[in-house]
Amino acid sequence: MVSLPESDLVVAMEPIDLICGVDEAGRGPWAGPVTAGAVILDPDGPIEGLTDSKKLSEKKRLALEPEIKSKALAWAVVHVEPEDIDRINIREATFEAMRRAILGLELKPTQILIDGNALPSNLPCPAQAIIKGDLTEPAISAASILAKTARDRLMLDYDAEFPEYGFAGHKGYGTAAHSKALTRFGPCKIHRMTFAPVRKALSRAA
Repeated sequence: MVSLPESDLVVAMEPIDLICGVDEAGRGPWAGPVTAGAVILDPDGPIEGLTDSKKLSEKKRLALEPEIKSKALAWAVVHVEPEDIDRINIREATFEAMRRAILGLELKPTQILIDGNALPSNLPCPAQAIIKGDLTEPAISAASILAKTARDRLMLDYDAEFPEYGFAGHKGYGTAAHSKALTRFGPCKIHRMTFAPVRKALSRAA
């Protein structure tokens, strides 16, 4: 029997299971984009403290953000702007942000896990919707954190451009302060004109 040298041996490698977690931030606000994150975590590089971004302090989210980006095998964040939300509605805009984030990954996933109870169409591989998945699936938690921190940062930029609305504080959500500003100043260009409180402010201005 002839033994082959090691260099001539072919080792069959198991296919890598690339699980992509997906989540959104900013579905409910009256202003600003809806943002989706997609993350493929490295099984050999676990990240401590991952959970739903809403359950984390801003300080903790900001601490986890660079760790996720540096340890993940791939990640992407996509914003869909208010004018597109008004054009296709918030549900479809959320799906579009998710789809674009997945397609923007440098690696093609083999499985997609999406927070929620519905899936976008035209995904590149099998997908599963998981209610409260951001609490149970680390990849979804990571996506939630990246989407939240990216959107919050953008809303801080908008606060500098439109300081009268207080976007730095409420990030576009429907707070009493935001409602008062809408009544006083009317909507600005980043408001979602099809959302009822903004429509009401528009009708008053007219």
